[in-house]
Amino acid sequence: MILYPAIDILNGRAVRLLHGRRGEVTDYGDPVDCARRWVDAGAGILHVVDLSGAFGEGSSFERTLERIAKLGVPVQSGGGLRSMEAIHRRFRSGAERVVLGTVCAEQPEVLYEAAEKYGSRIVAGIDAVDGRLAVRGWTQVADKDAFEFGCEAKALGISDAVFTDVGRDGAMTGVNLADTVRMGETGLNIIASGGIRGIDDLRALKAHGVYGAILGRSLYTGMLDLAAAIEEMAAEGK
Repeated sequence: MILYPAIDILNGRAVRLLHGRRGEVTDYGDPVDCARRWVDAGAGILHVVDLSGAFGEGSSFERTLERIAKLGVPVQSGGGLRSMEAIHRRFRSGAERVVLGTVCAEQPEVLYEAAEKYGSRIVAGIDAVDGRLAVRGWTQVADKDAFEFGCEAKALGISDAVFTDVGRDGAMTGVNLADTVRMGETGLNIIASGGIRGIDDLRALKAHGVYGAILGRSLYTGMLDLAAAIEEMAAEGK
């Protein structure tokens, strides 16, 4: 199972939000320093998010992304990507893969075009509140079933999806295993996100064949040792 250390960037700082709420921020410092820390611990890929863009605010995210990409590991990046030009810029700034969330619900034609142009480099972002898609930095809930959207994304040729239970994100209350496993029934490779608090959550996800997991607050607080977790998740039959 692939582990993705998360670096969420708001106003130029690496932060963690509670349940995605803009006003409940914990600051963890310079995002490039955080990225270097996770690379040094053995991360094979990073998950880097433009929270300012997700909230519709201006940002200097691309410059920071360029610096992170130069650390030498692939970067998966999302947040604020609502047009083909924004997607192009993200790739030009060094992202290996981009995660599309809001645009999937509001402008599906952009998802179609991006999937056709970039193939497996496009990842669907499925953020759910009580089974419905959450959009615009999770500030709104769309009238669309998250599981049905997963099926639609798979039909488009999307292979991977980040599935986030918004109610658990940043809270370290435990991963939503049941809904994560169900989302995998779409045929997508699911990258679990939200609520992961330690190695037991990762073991449960791996036991159910989940493709990957995004790690946030559990890493920043030291509750999870990244190097040890990577070693265990890479081992066969465990």
